[in-house]
Amino acid sequence: MGSLKCAMEFLRIGYDFQRPGFALLLCISLCNVAPCFGQESLAIRKNIPLDSIRLSDPSIIADKNSDMYYMTGSGGMLWKSKNLRLWDGPYKVAMTDSTSWMGPDPMIWAAEIHTFKDKFYYFATFTNKDVKIDTVAGNIIERRASHVLVSDKPDGPYLPMADETYLPAGQPTLDGTFWIDTDGKPYMVYCYEWLQNLNGTIEKIELKPDLSGSVGEGELLFRASDSPWSRGKDNNGNIVPHKVTDGPFLFKTGTNRLGMLWTSWRYDVYVQGVAYSESGTLNGPWIHEKDPITPPNYGHGMLFKTLEGKWIMAIHSHKVINGKYHRVPKLFEVDLTGDKFVVGMP
Repeated sequence: MGSLKCAMEFLRIGYDFQRPGFALLLCISLCNVAPCFGQESLAIRKNIPLDSIRLSDPSIIADKNSDMYYMTGSGGMLWKSKNLRLWDGPYKVAMTDSTSWMGPDPMIWAAEIHTFKDKFYYFATFTNKDVKIDTVAGNIIERRASHVLVSDKPDGPYLPMADETYLPAGQPTLDGTFWIDTDGKPYMVYCYEWLQNLNGTIEKIELKPDLSGSVGEGELLFRASDSPWSRGKDNNGNIVPHKVTDGPFLFKTGTNRLGMLWTSWRYDVYVQGVAYSESGTLNGPWIHEKDPITPPNYGHGMLFKTLEGKWIMAIHSHKVINGKYHRVPKLFEVDLTGDKFVVGMP
């Protein structure tokens, strides 16, 4: 067995930092396999202003142990900052198995870092463009799925765990995020992409206690068409529900109300809305606010607490320049003290 397969088999046996000798064995394994993971040298830039970074789906965590902020997003890179204004990066931190369904060089979208039981978990969407799983309405659908990697440090490296897949191989899924529900169980909340089902959904799936895989099957939370603000036009100019679900993120208000940020389109405008669960659990039912809650052409937001304990929303702006998306991370103050999520000043 080659060094990469040996290391991956070792990792699948059990990712447990408490086992005697594990750290030494992991170090030896990584020394052998890191080149296979494509951890080539990157040009690290220093003191880059946030609004000078091109990044979709920004996600930020504050780590008090290192007194640093860490930002991920699409592209699979990580940025570091002491003050949220100036950033160093990009650092490549995601280590995937080239022999897995992801292939040797997967695209990485919408990465988020979540802390759980003293470890750091990298929830991201991985796409293997060389594998086609379906063709629907003329669209060829590539193998794409939400997946989870793990590290003992916020800046990685993030490594595969036990299960090679978390979600069905025949379904394109994306934008997985993390939530502990009222039953005390961990869940991934994710989108089942509209390209295949033609009416995008947001779903949940239970995770194993150590997040190393999933349990059972996904369950529907709501569809894109359930929202009163997500609208588009068909080929005949008729107003119809939009098909896109994107970027779910869970939060609690000051009154302990469970809410979810998610993004879609209002005709040709990229916007983010919010829904609230009437039961206070992921099971809903989910009731959508009448209108989007962010300025036009902002979307895929998430919430984090600063090192001083203040709630902030990280989100990206959206423009089309020369036919290409131009997206830049932006930060907004938010108010969660009441019954509803309120967006404040940039």
